Amino acid sequence: MGQLKRAIAKDASVVACAVDATDMVSAIEQIHQTSAVVTAALGRLAIAASMMGYELKGEDDSVTLRVKGNGPTGMLTAVADSHGNVKADVEHPVVELPLNAKGKLDVGGAVGADGTLSVVKDLGLKEPYVGVVPLVSGEIAEDVAQYYATSEQTPTVCGLGVLVNPDLTVNVAGGYLIQVLPFASDAVIDTIEHNLQTLPPMTRMMTQHMTMEQIALRLLDGLEPNLLDEAQVAYRCDCSRERTERLLISLGAQELEKLASEGKPTEVCCHFCKKSYTFTPDQLRALKN
Repeated sequence: MGQLKRAIAKDASVVACAVDATDMVSAIEQIHQTSAVVTAALGRLAIAASMMGYELKGEDDSVTLRVKGNGPTGMLTAVADSHGNVKADVEHPVVELPLNAKGKLDVGGAVGADGTLSVVKDLGLKEPYVGVVPLVSGEIAEDVAQYYATSEQTPTVCGLGVLVNPDLTVNVAGGYLIQVLPFASDAVIDTIEHNLQTLPPMTRMMTQHMTMEQIALRLLDGLEPNLLDEAQVAYRCDCSRERTERLLISLGAQELEKLASEGKPTEVCCHFCKKSYTFTPDQLRALKN
């Protein structure tokens, strides 16, 4: 299980979140059999979704992040619930690219800088909230910060990191989110900026065995921060046979009869966890009633 911690400045003008998502991103690599750069890209999106999902108030609320750039990965999707649990999918799980100019996995090249990040929040209302912003870099963290600045008018700093081993397993993965509220003073903003200038990358802090609590408090150093709350987060798919039946029913009686008349079982595979549900012709016909 991953660990998520949130800290708040003494004057409540800044909130910082830090999450260890190593297990979550490891599950992504295992389920989707992703190449290294796709593990990093989809992992970063899932980490951001986890922190954004945890901000939601309602038990059944969810947030969906979709990145569609002009790179070879195609569409990347991450869905988080209000507990910070995530499921994710990618159009093209295997992409091979040279390292970028910094000697790192070229996430921006894999995703592509020309495209959009869409954020869909299902808050139990008649219509979901939808925000769409152009991609800044395709590196995910900057794109998430741009979304907050543009669509929610909340100054935000996002840091995301996935360190992939030579054998394609995940060494560490995590991220942080700092959100500055409108009443924050210039002095508070200056302090945050100073902290960021001296902050090591997320993966380095994790390989140096800093805890999520230490990282969250470090982000707000000088602002007398306190731990606000914490949670355990995981890769969790909510698919079920019942949900799959509802999906099939939505096809309509004519399409169900067409499938049943083929005389062989119909298999439905979940994009997020790869679990399969099989329906016999008789079971398909029973769904028509």
